[in-house]
Amino acid sequence: MSIRPSARGARGIFPVSEESNAPKSGAKTVLTILAVVVVLVAADQYTKGLIEERFTLGSGVNVIPGFFDIVYVKNRGAAFGILAGVKSEWVMRGFLLFTVVAMGMLVWLYNSFGPEERLGRVSTVMIGAGAIGNFIDRLREGSVTDFLLFYIGEYQWPAFNVADSLITVGVAILALSIVMHNPEEGSKETVIQDSAESS
Repeated sequence: MSIRPSARGARGIFPVSEESNAPKSGAKTVLTILAVVVVLVAADQYTKGLIEERFTLGSGVNVIPGFFDIVYVKNRGAAFGILAGVKSEWVMRGFLLFTVVAMGMLVWLYNSFGPEERLGRVSTVMIGAGAIGNFIDRLREGSVTDFLLFYIGEYQWPAFNVADSLITVGVAILALSIVMHNPEEGSKETVIQDSAESS
């Protein structure tokens, strides 16, 4: 006569460790991040390709009179036309090297955020995707395609693209995340203020 162990007994003999699910969760997170980055970079490259296909270099079309145009320009500088007038291979190599270093820093920064700091993690993914989008352009052509042009009267913001937008919004969200997840500074200021008032 054989005795079958109860379900409770089986779990007692062969306990399931919660840590055993950690590698699966980590792999799922990595795959999710890669999927998001691929989608964002694909959107950036698609919009640039669309502009290059339908416009001639230097041309454009007015969308909102006095405010917004879609144009086709090439930028050899950084985001928003910074250093665009400098024509040097060393500058180009510097941009490429900076992008590689920045990607490493973003990976470190992402890992430094805790699971509850979602804004910080989202911001690093956005910045990384934007950097990769412009990095591809520089490797392919040595310049970046810009096509979004906003202006008011004679004053205009340098033309930019989807990758630049991702970087800018990502940096803004990163700054917000740092402020929101740094309550210690606020508590320190409160303690100092209370001590000053009591004295």
